[in-house]
Amino acid sequence: MEPDMMLVTGMGLVVLSLPAIISAWSDNRAPRVGALVFFGGAGLVFWAFREKDGGYRPQDIPDAVYGVIGQILN
Repeated sequence: MEPDMMLVTGMGLVVLSLPAIISAWSDNRAPRVGALVFFGGAGLVFWAFREKDGGYRPQDIPDAVYGVIGQILN
């Protein structure tokens, strides 16, 4: 898998896990699934940073997101 794809997928998983974690905490339940998804997404982001030579700078992230969207649409 390409580092850009890993980065975008990981960021998406992290963002999607946050409502699950907040919902579990508000219902006084353990946020097991939300935490699992969060750590999986964070792991993908970390892996992407390690795989790309020089890592990512903050201004590189929008280009990576648009590049992945372009790959999906084509």
